[in-house]
Amino acid sequence: MQPIKQLSHINDKLTHYYSQLAWQAMLAEVNLTPKPGLVDKHNTGAHKDMALTDFHLSANAIATHFPRFLQAGAQHKNCPVEQLLPHIRPIGMDCERSMFHATKGVNTHKGSIFSLGLALTAIGRLIAQQQCVSPENISLLVASMCKGITSELKQKTENPTAGHRLYQKHGLTGARGEAEGGYSLVIKHSLPYYLQQLAKGKLADIALLDTLILLMSLNDDTNIVNRGGIKSLTWIKQRAKQLLTAGINTHDDLVKVKHFDSECIQLNVSPGGSADLLILTWFFARLPNQSFI
Repeated sequence: MQPIKQLSHINDKLTHYYSQLAWQAMLAEVNLTPKPGLVDKHNTGAHKDMALTDFHLSANAIATHFPRFLQAGAQHKNCPVEQLLPHIRPIGMDCERSMFHATKGVNTHKGSIFSLGLALTAIGRLIAQQQCVSPENISLLVASMCKGITSELKQKTENPTAGHRLYQKHGLTGARGEAEGGYSLVIKHSLPYYLQQLAKGKLADIALLDTLILLMSLNDDTNIVNRGGIKSLTWIKQRAKQLLTAGINTHDDLVKVKHFDSECIQLNVSPGGSADLLILTWFFARLPNQSFI
């Protein structure tokens, strides 16, 4: 039996396909309306420093770097997986610079740069190794790439980030924990739920909004805790569960979501971490091997 041939690069067609898919995922999330506490077509949510246009400009700027993540994953296909992160950090930093330049200093997509960058790198490696590009395989690779990154939050530092403070006070691991866990909330919960809603025949925007509410009910979102404390997180999760129980099935149900949005704005809380996970959910749902495209 001959060994499987491995590639050192990805062809332009595949690079363009996955880069475009990641870009479309960012736009699908921000254009979804209404969204509790988040920027959408109706309002800027709990954010007074950003608008819908900022997210569009940011997505366009960031997407120009996506091919580099894919190519890095392919180029370093033989690199021990736990040593991959240093190879893509410079790309992530370039993404952030492009984002801040496009938005004049507003942080619109830092979380998505991290999560999509990891996913695209994993896809590049899988393609180069002639393996199946599936959400499960991406999850396993990302978890291996990020093994141990939450331990950095335990270290004392002179200038602790919000992530450091929230971990040391509440034990929340945030985006690092999601990555180290291979985005288990997406793989085990939001992705199958979203595909199920679509299979039931729900309209695309209703299914995606319903999935966002599911994520809000489950996710220990550090964006919320950073703004409103642990009590706000508890309240958000309870309200999201109530909304799921009531049901979001048609456009007539959007009045419930708009009310939830008003409450989030009043409390100045925004589920940005759940929005990042929704982007991954949309992206994973449209990988070629999925039942719904």
